[in-house]
Amino acid sequence: MALPKLQTSEYTLTLPSTQEEIKFRPFLVKEQKILMIAQESGDEKQVADAMEKLVSNCTFGVLDANIAPMFDVEYVFLQLRAKSVGAKLSLNVTCPDDKETKVQVEVNLEEIGVQMSLEHSKEIDITEDIKMNFRYPILKDLQGLNADFSEFERAMVMVYECIESVVHGGDTIHRIDMTQDEITEFIDSFNTEQLEGVMKFFETMPKLRHVVDVTNPKTKVKGEVLLEGLETFLG
Repeated sequence: MALPKLQTSEYTLTLPSTQEEIKFRPFLVKEQKILMIAQESGDEKQVADAMEKLVSNCTFGVLDANIAPMFDVEYVFLQLRAKSVGAKLSLNVTCPDDKETKVQVEVNLEEIGVQMSLEHSKEIDITEDIKMNFRYPILKDLQGLNADFSEFERAMVMVYECIESVVHGGDTIHRIDMTQDEITEFIDSFNTEQLEGVMKFFETMPKLRHVVDVTNPKTKVKGEVLLEGLETFLG
């Protein structure tokens, strides 16, 4: 006699980028195993591949994780995790007043949202007549990262990958018309202020963000801690 087929529950969520409502299901044990193996490997490409398959499968193919903005993929993954493993998560955070005391806080993953800084813009002024336009990072961009890269090297890979176009006067040069050598030479010619302007795009772009209230048990000082990025909420 064959074993019974198990039915999975279906839920709905709203994609941050488009406000489109889509259906999703919790991930299965076999899918969780694949993701855990990828995470334990420390291989960025393997993790990206596992997350792409999981998100695509659990949204019934509606969300193409290969081309969707990372903040959409991360938000969906967090919702999958909440429905699959549990929405409540305990995290250790550092009290902001002394920057050393650790306290445990509980967050509800279903309350975590994607937020964007008010000063965010996809168009960055390099000079008075040169502007750069960027797209948001996607999962595929992670494949260009190496675990041994420094924070600066990882940031620069994102800059190279996410350039969409450069506007010079009345001319627009699209990414497809640029060579890698031209991009490298162009970015290497930036001064510090220009590079900081470009990095501001990534610092202020839509991300998983959540503020928690904490009280330092040693000083009794109350404060707020900003939690950002998928890694933070995965503990």
